[in-house]
Order: sequence, then structure tokens, then C-alpha cells
Amino acid sequence: MIHQYKLNGYNIVLDVYSGSVHAVDEVAYDMIGMYETHTGDEIVSEMLKKYGDREDVTEADLYECLDDIRSLKDAGKLFTEDEYAGMAFDFKKRSNEIKALCLHVAHTCNLNCSYCFASQGKYHGDRALMSFEVGKRALDFLVESSGSRRNLEVDFFGGEPLMNWQVVKDLVAYARSIEEEKHKNFRFTLTTNGVLVDDEVIDFANREMHNVVMSIDGRPQVHDRFRVDLAGHGSYEKIVPKFLDFAKKRGERDYYVRGTYTHYNTDFTEDIFHLADLGFTQLSMEPVVCAPDDPCALTEEDLPKLFEQYEILAKEMLRREEEGRPITFYHYMIDLTHGPCIYKRISGCGSGTEYLAVTPWGDLYPCHQFVGDEKYLMGNIWDGVTNTALRDEFKLCNVYARHECDNCWARLYCSGGCAANACHATGSITGIYKYGCELFKKRMECAIMMQVAKAVGKK
Repeated sequence: MIHQYKLNGYNIVLDVYSGSVHAVDEVAYDMIGMYETHTGDEIVSEMLKKYGDREDVTEADLYECLDDIRSLKDAGKLFTEDEYAGMAFDFKKRSNEIKALCLHVAHTCNLNCSYCFASQGKYHGDRALMSFEVGKRALDFLVESSGSRRNLEVDFFGGEPLMNWQVVKDLVAYARSIEEEKHKNFRFTLTTNGVLVDDEVIDFANREMHNVVMSIDGRPQVHDRFRVDLAGHGSYEKIVPKFLDFAKKRGERDYYVRGTYTHYNTDFTEDIFHLADLGFTQLSMEPVVCAPDDPCALTEEDLPKLFEQYEILAKEMLRREEEGRPITFYHYMIDLTHGPCIYKRISGCGSGTEYLAVTPWGDLYPCHQFVGDEKYLMGNIWDGVTNTALRDEFKLCNVYARHECDNCWARLYCSGGCAANACHATGSITGIYKYGCELFKKRMECAIMMQVAKAVGKK
């Protein structure tokens, strides 16, 4: 399977199963498009009709190009077959080792964002704070369930985790105290809205947190539309100076400024560039997750504008890099030579298997987006995963379980997409969220184009 597209002046051919990317001229682009369905003579004849008035296109040149295409195919770099389908359903046999937990240390929040998928941090339930005892047991459960894995990941999440800051600090201290004995290495992530950030938080996080996610939606008017406190006051002016200080003291690394765009700011690149111009260099901007009838929900009519925005972003990032002021955009991070292994490409994030979310009272869910939906309760941190049938369902929740993905060129880049988004859109974790698919494919096209541009620029 191949995918061909044109972007920013480049003619790009992606060989899906080998991962090979080819930047070619327009003649070779057209010939590759015909190669599997026409004879060589038919292709040459058609190209002579289309390009015969060009002095640089001769019959001999065209046959030489055919030989090049054939050589690439023989070398496994074009029109490669899918060798991975038979691997997918062996995943049910894989180990039950867990490598990561999302600790919901606070099911409460000091902001009142109407678009919040977590119902302002309550997850459609009661407000609650995780006790140290529950958190400690969660860390012990992770150690016990991790087998021979050395590196373990723990996300402090909410709601707003800084509303339970002392417990966060105590849990980090406990984890550090058992690392040597248990032969483990804990890597922590903190996600915060910034309201309670102060020097003590910054110093501790910069010492102990492997990554920090800072929530800002962009321009003041965009951010303050939704990210307001309980009195309805916007939070932009309060948090931006704190986050700038936070990022600076982290050495401009190991953090992300994460925003959400909605129907109200489909020109979201303006928000990304606003944040970049403030001085943030590690950026992420996610489409809103909400009910289709919500006023902030993205619509089909928004898609062309969003596609255009992703292209604008890619081109501007290339320009800024040339000027010596690069920015990193989370969804454009792609490694074409040393990317994820095929296991990861098929299975995705590992929710419900390698990765679980823990509520303040110790219940286990496949990930943070399932918390509060009793159909997806998997067990608890004392008894472990007791809903093994659900775990097995998530083990098989891979790109090959989604037959709507069978002919999609991006299948080994998205791994079939987010199980939670699919569930919310279709009622099944093996469904697909079609809107998200369209956005993902455009992001991948832009990310690959950027790599092509950089490679061509080095020649």
C-alpha cells in the first residue's frame, strides 16, 4: 500500500508497510500512481501524452524511471505487503505487566471549564481527594504488577492535582524510598492548570517531575472563554507569568504547554503562535472532546479550515527553524528512521493493559477518559484487575481489530486511534472516531512533509 500527496511544493510517496518516504518529481509521482494497475508501455505512453512537450522528458528517461520504481519495489521500499496482520491477535497472549498509572489525586478543580471532559474534575461523580494511603497502595500495586520492567511512569492528574499537593509530594518521596530496593525507576508527570503554581511547586517539580503539562488555550480571549474560575473570571493573566517562569527554570525542556481548540477558535494556529511568541517552545494543541450538540463542538464544516491550519503551522515551523527560533509541536514529532517498534504501532497507547487510571478511592479504569463509566471498571488497587474479560478486550483493541482501518494509509501511525474517543463516538472501543481520523491523517501528512523539507534542505 502506498499513499501519495502533494504539500508545500513536494510530491510525496509513502510506502505504508516499510515506512519509506520518497520525495519525487511530478513525472515519477504520476508513474508510481499508475505502476500497479498499468503495464510499463501504457505508463510511458500516458506520460508522453502528458509531458511530451518537455525537453527533459524522453521515452528513454521514462523507461529508466520505471526501472528505478521496480528496483525500489524489489528492495522493499515501494508497494510492500502487510507482514504484520498475523501478529495482531497474538496480543491476547502477552503478559499482564503494567508500566504506567494515571493517579487521579484530585477529583476536584479550582477552574470551571465548561468543555471539560471530566465534568470540571468530578468525572460525573463526587468531589474527592486521594489519600496518601490509597496513593501508596497504588504505587505498590504498580511495582507488584510491573514484572521485570524497570522504568515505571506515574501521572499526577485531576481535576487539578495541585489541590492535593502535599499528597503528591509524599507519594513522590515514598516512590523514591523504594526505588533501589525494588529495582525500579519512577518517572513522574504533573498536569496542572497553573492557578496554584508557586516557587515551591516549580522547584519541586523541576527536581522530581520527568515532564510537566501546562494547560493554556492560547490568546487571552480564547483562553478566558472557557478556562474560568468558579466566579467566572478568566485565568490567563494569573497563570501565564507562572508558566513562563516554570518553563524557563526547566531549561525549556521536558514540558508541554497544552491547549484545546474548539469551534470558536478554528484559527488555532494563532493561539500556537501567540504561545510561541510569549516564549514557550514545547507546544500541543488538541481538538476538543465533547458531545456533538455542544456549542463548542467541531463540525464537518470546520474540517477544511482545520486542515488549512495544520498546513500553515507546518510551514511556519519550518520558517522559524530556519530563523533559529524553532518550536516543537507534539503532533508533528515523528521519527522516520528510529520510530516506534511494530508492536507499539499495532497496539497503540496500551490503555486497559499496560496503562491504567486510578480514582481517589482506588478503583481501576482503562484510562482517564473512561473514569466514572462503571461499564469500564476493571478492578481496584487491592484486588488488582478482576475484570479480566475487559482487559482481554483491550488487549485485542489494536489497528487490526478495526476493519474500517483496513485500507487506511495511516493505520500504523495512529494504531487505530484512541479507544476512548472511539467508544464515545460509536459505543465500541474497536470503532473509529471518523472526525479524529481526518485530523490525524492531515497532521501526519504535515509531519512527514516537514521531515522531507528538512532532508531536502540538507542536500
